Amino acid sequence: MMGEFMAAEIADQPAVLARLLARAPRDIEAVSRLVPRPLLGVFFLARGSSDNAAMLGRYLSELAAGRPAGLAAPSLYTRYRAAVNWHGFLVVALSQSGTTPEIVATCRALQSSGAVVLAITNTPDSELAAAADLVLSTDAGLERAVPATKTVTAEMLLMVTVARALGPVGATTEEVMELASAILDVLRDATPMEAPARRWAQADRLVVTGRGLAYAAALECALKIKETTGVLAEGISIADLLHGPVAAVNAGAPALLVNAGGPTAQDLE
Repeated sequence: MMGEFMAAEIADQPAVLARLLARAPRDIEAVSRLVPRPLLGVFFLARGSSDNAAMLGRYLSELAAGRPAGLAAPSLYTRYRAAVNWHGFLVVALSQSGTTPEIVATCRALQSSGAVVLAITNTPDSELAAAADLVLSTDAGLERAVPATKTVTAEMLLMVTVARALGPVGATTEEVMELASAILDVLRDATPMEAPARRWAQADRLVVTGRGLAYAAALECALKIKETTGVLAEGISIADLLHGPVAAVNAGAPALLVNAGGPTAQDLE
């Protein structure tokens, strides 16, 4: 039954993304009004799949805003009670449910320390939403499968929206608008995925690697493989892989390369 839920939710992705693309101009304007002036930096706050979406936001935001971007560490606030001045920073908190206790608690701590907080959630009436200055809903509908799919790609698209509010992202509006139809094309033909899946069906480990803007997708792909198959899949940057962990590949672990093209394509070659 869970597999049926997940398959249906995967198939929902083009429609979900189309809705977000249609409202993107309004979202971009709302985020632009929210951004602190001057902006000192952008930090992302999340766990699990949302943390992988946040990694994409971290890359895109630094490119677009020309300001430092990073991932906030919740334990610094929920365990170590760090006292940090967050004035001038935009914090983007991501949670599909909007109820993850440490994300909500950290969000409140950063806001009380001066941060401007943007919440991205599939539950716009959640605790996280109540703790934020602005909420962007993923508008993905109910997600019943434990491995999140449509909410993750919705979060990733909203990372593009946030970056577009901060500055140019290197993709034209027309290219961004084609995203939903491009995903629909992928879902219509599973043949390219079936061949490696059959080859790796008996594998007990797998390396998923990418770099730059593809890194987040590699991390999320590895997580999905772990959640759905029990295979120990390691998501890793190609740069880190070549610093020593490539020994696992040399010893026979299959490797899946996620290639987003652009400046990092030569690294995967």
